Amino acid sequence: MKQTIRYVATADQINLAWTEIGHGMPLVKAATWLTHLQYDLESPIWSHWIRFFGEHFRYIRHDERGCGMSDWKVQDLALPQWVDDLESVVDAAGIDRPFALLGISQGAATAIRYAVRHPDRVSHLILYGGYAVGGNKSDNPERRELYKAVMDVVRLGWGSDNPAFRQLFTSRFVPQGTQAQIDWFNELCRRTTSVTNASALLVARGEIDVREYLPRVRTPTLVLHASHDQIAPLSQGKVLAGQIPGATFVELDSYNHILLENEPAWHAFKKAVLEFTGQHAVAEGAIGDTLTQRERVMLGLLCEGHSNAQIAWQLGIAEKTVRNHFSNLYRKLGVRSRAEAIVRAQRQPPPHSTG
Repeated sequence: MKQTIRYVATADQINLAWTEIGHGMPLVKAATWLTHLQYDLESPIWSHWIRFFGEHFRYIRHDERGCGMSDWKVQDLALPQWVDDLESVVDAAGIDRPFALLGISQGAATAIRYAVRHPDRVSHLILYGGYAVGGNKSDNPERRELYKAVMDVVRLGWGSDNPAFRQLFTSRFVPQGTQAQIDWFNELCRRTTSVTNASALLVARGEIDVREYLPRVRTPTLVLHASHDQIAPLSQGKVLAGQIPGATFVELDSYNHILLENEPAWHAFKKAVLEFTGQHAVAEGAIGDTLTQRERVMLGLLCEGHSNAQIAWQLGIAEKTVRNHFSNLYRKLGVRSRAEAIVRAQRQPPPHSTG
C-alpha cells in the first residue's frame, strides 16, 4: 500500500495530516483513537482495515489534532473541533460527489454531526463500535466509574517505560488479540501522542453526547457493533440504530473493539459494508476469481456511470489503456457491452475457479 501524506491548515491554524489510498467510490473515515498515518500501514491492528477499504474505495483518512502526524501543540481537543477538522479534510481532498462516511468508536459522533450538518454531501453513513454518550455522561454508574479509572491509568502511566499501565488501557480494545498485537498497540499509544494530549482526548471522549442529533440524520445508515465490546457497550450501538431513522443494525460476534483480521466478525463486517454501499458486485469473489484487482475497481467505476475518460483520469492511465482493460474485462465476464457488464455485476453470480 502506497500513500502520499498531505497537510491542510484548519481555521485555527492546526496542521492536519491526511492521505488517501485506492480508487472508486469515495469513503472518508472520521478520525479515531489512536492512529498514525504511516505506522498504521504496518500495523497488525489497522493494516487490514486500510487494505480492505483501499481495495474497494477511494479511502481518505486523517490523524486527529493532537496525535499521529498532525500537530500536537493544540489547545482545543473537543467534538466541535473534530467536526470542523473533518470538513477541512473533505474540502482538501476535493471530493466532487456524495461520499460514504465511516465513524468508528468516538468517530461515530463526529460522523453523525457532520452528516446532520451536510446531508447532501454524505451518501452512506457507516458507524462501527460507536456511542452516542461518552463514559462521563453515561446514566450507568458502573460505566462512569470504569471510565474514571481508565482516565486515572492514562494520566499516571501513559509516558512510563513500564507498559503495564498502557496495557490496562489497550487490552480492552483487543482482548482477543495476540501478545504481539497488544504490544504493538501499546507502543503505538506512546509514539502517537503525549501524556497531556492523551488525557485531554480521553476527557473529551467521555463528554460526548450526540443524542439530540440522532433523529436529525437523513442519510442511509448502517450501524455495526461487536456483541461483547468492552469500550463501547452493545447497548450504545442499539441506541444509535434505534434513534437514527431507518438505520440498519448488524451485531457482530466479537469481544474486540477493533476487529482483527482472522476473526469471522471481520469478514461479516466487510460483507455488510460492501452490500450497504453497493460495492458487493465488485468485491473479491462476488463476480468470480478471474478478475484482477484493477478490473474490479474499473467495474465498480463503470457501475457508478463513469465514462472511459473519467475512469482514465481517476486511475491516472491513458484512455486507450482503459479501453484495453475493458476488452479483457468483457471477455472474462462473457459480455459484449458496458450495459451487459453492469447487469452481469448486479446479478452477483457465484465465483468460479480459473482452473
